[in-house]
Amino acid sequence: MKSLILAGAAALALSTPALAEIAVHDAYARSAMATAKTGAAFMVIENTGDSDDRLVSASSDAAMKVELHTHVADGNGVMKMMEVEEGFVIPAKGQHALARGGDHVMFMGLTGPFVQGETVTVTLTFEEAGEMVVEIPVDLERQPHHGMTHGTMNKMSN
Repeated sequence: MKSLILAGAAALALSTPALAEIAVHDAYARSAMATAKTGAAFMVIENTGDSDDRLVSASSDAAMKVELHTHVADGNGVMKMMEVEEGFVIPAKGQHALARGGDHVMFMGLTGPFVQGETVTVTLTFEEAGEMVVEIPVDLERQPHHGMTHGTMNKMSN
């Protein structure tokens, strides 16, 4: 009986397609000032799996509303933030950067100030990988990385 159960489990494991394997790197959250009603989180999301995945939503008790946002230029060349309802593709064996001036997690209606050195708990939801809870440190002092490519980045070899 035991070998039958093990054989069934092995067959099931071999017939299941490989799911995306997601990791979050270099995450931080910030707001413009202590009294701000909005904030944002930035990070690099890595997919070490063999199939693409998609970040479809984010949630947190730190704000009344949390959305996935990006910056786009309007007809006058003015950059505006807008929600990305379809989410962000995290390519197989690749990365997607959520960075200042580009894609990011937007917190609206903060329930309290973002305090330097504290953390914000955020649940990221992926199409394939499901929910991932991350503790994101608040870093109000970090400066943007100049020359960083926004959006999808190719994984660099070591």
